[in-house]
Amino acid sequence: MVVLVVATASDPASIGPAAAFLAMPGWSPGPPIPGGMDSFINGDVRLLKHERSIIAEDDLDLRWQAATGEDVSEVIFLSKHTAASNRPALTVHPIGVPHLREDETLPQGGRPGWVALPNPRIGPWLRLMQKIAVDQGLVPEFEITLEATHHGPVTNTPTMFVEIGSTEEYWGRQDAAQAIALLLWKGLLEEGKTVGTWQGNGEKVLLGIGGGHYAPRHMDIVIKDGVWVGHLLSGYSLPMEVLPEGTGKSFSEVGGMWKHSIKVSYDATKAAFPGGEVIAHLDQKSFKGWQKTAIMSYLQKLNIRIGKPNDFI
Repeated sequence: MVVLVVATASDPASIGPAAAFLAMPGWSPGPPIPGGMDSFINGDVRLLKHERSIIAEDDLDLRWQAATGEDVSEVIFLSKHTAASNRPALTVHPIGVPHLREDETLPQGGRPGWVALPNPRIGPWLRLMQKIAVDQGLVPEFEITLEATHHGPVTNTPTMFVEIGSTEEYWGRQDAAQAIALLLWKGLLEEGKTVGTWQGNGEKVLLGIGGGHYAPRHMDIVIKDGVWVGHLLSGYSLPMEVLPEGTGKSFSEVGGMWKHSIKVSYDATKAAFPGGEVIAHLDQKSFKGWQKTAIMSYLQKLNIRIGKPNDFI
């Protein structure tokens, strides 16, 4: 089984960390992949470089397997992050667009109603990235944060994005690129110290429901040692509509894609953490009363435990 790290030359926040990672010891050329991709090999890590939009590269894991015969255990994409605040940031997040219907436009790739398996490294790598950023002097200039589940491309194995934000001024920052490269090195290749490998021994996994894109109330939990994190569904991934004849007190009376979004995100998180206990954590202050009632009743119907912050620690 091999790990794919994917970068695109069209994005300075992607190719910069990839170049810094390739400057570290142990790399050798790998096989070319149809479609104009170069590859590099280091242990069980495979770094792929191409020149197209990273969110348009569907099924890279399957394409690598078809080209090389190697099974892929996980995919890690390197990318830029944009934000209206323009604040410099280093972020990690799972991917998917579970709230979109078949007839809706995909603004950033993926497949309507779909989520990838979340990469179990997301929580441990967030904490490692925080430590590296502090050690490298990037904090407090850079914010280190989770993002909610969003965008493509389609993958078939546990996946995460690691990003540099939030404007062109920061996408090409060499110190930020070096920090991401060090994250990859310590997380995947440093001898005896790979970080975030799931062992499947009954540990608890957070499924975040509600809140804004940067999931601050979920972040308060995940930043603590030992916490695993799956999908993070912000408010925009939980579209809810009270039916004309309904009161909004029961999940059956509330329309919209929110139930589908929760169900597929829970199923994907459970599949990514075999042997773990997936527990929902609600950002309760982000919901109106009828929304919270509907969500909690639906979670109970699915037998999904609802946890408080101390339940994850």
